[in-house]
Amino acid sequence: MYLFEVQDKSRKDEIPSLWPHELASFRCRLRDVGRRWGEGGWTGASDRTGMEALHHAIESGCNFFDTAWIYGRGHSEKMLGAALRDHPHKKLYVATKVPPKNRAWPSRRGDRLDAIFPPDHIAEYVEKSLAALGTDSLDLLQFHVWEDAWANDQSWMRAVDELKRTKLIGAVGISVNRWEPLNVIDTLKTGLIDSVQVIYNIFDQAPEDQLFPLCRELDIGVIARVPFDEGSLTGALSASTTWLEGDWRASYFVPENLVPTVARVEALRAALPGDAPLAQTALRFILDNDAVSTVIPGMRSIAHVDANLACSELGPLTEPLSRLLRQHRWDREPTWWSQ
Repeated sequence: MYLFEVQDKSRKDEIPSLWPHELASFRCRLRDVGRRWGEGGWTGASDRTGMEALHHAIESGCNFFDTAWIYGRGHSEKMLGAALRDHPHKKLYVATKVPPKNRAWPSRRGDRLDAIFPPDHIAEYVEKSLAALGTDSLDLLQFHVWEDAWANDQSWMRAVDELKRTKLIGAVGISVNRWEPLNVIDTLKTGLIDSVQVIYNIFDQAPEDQLFPLCRELDIGVIARVPFDEGSLTGALSASTTWLEGDWRASYFVPENLVPTVARVEALRAALPGDAPLAQTALRFILDNDAVSTVIPGMRSIAHVDANLACSELGPLTEPLSRLLRQHRWDREPTWWSQ
């Protein structure tokens, strides 16, 4: 999985072209369309097409990439590292994530920090990621699950401080559990977090209530993930869609999720004006929110790269269209299949 960032030409005077390790504001360095590519558990992708898309993204001006050790157990990081070496004269920035020690997504109420992210585990996976990527430091290290009950635990604070002191990482972020945008609020208030990665799309608008206002106040970067609701907002799913064995989506889009999801997508598509393509509108909805630093849609082919990048050039939605999309908010609670 990769996140990449392209400078928006219309805002080039506002956005630094370089992102130093000693960044003072993570939020202002990330803008517009990023990419999410080839995560573990999705079928239909290959290393060849993925690398082609990655190189195309870099050549198109993208310079910020997000991955995680768990995506292929380091394989995604190795691919990204190879791409970095293939473009030695470009300044490219790297983010990754530390997996929970118990390998359970999401974390659960009552989980102890020392069982999920003990200091030696954090250090071990920083070293694994650095080795896989072939770099000396990570621009952004993210915790791949989180419980806000851990906010004031000195253990993670000391671990992060040491990693920054030794320049193994430049910034630290949290990838928030699915449909739990409030499960990070107290942690952000510690002042030690530079970015937050959260599910935000036309259906999942809950981050706007409390998380985004706090991120604006504290100048914390927001990485919007799952912009297409795991593919439903591309319009490619039907109530009879199936996936190959081993594809993660088969366990997520169980009938009790797939059927109502498709119904809501169809209602949304029927409400859209004819000049508002569904997938493009889904990305533009996210880019319209000034709290969002970047959005990470899929990047498993060159066609994905080009289609998603094009959204950055289209400008804001009309006010009537924005109001229409807000009517399709869908508040959901984590359950056994939501992972």
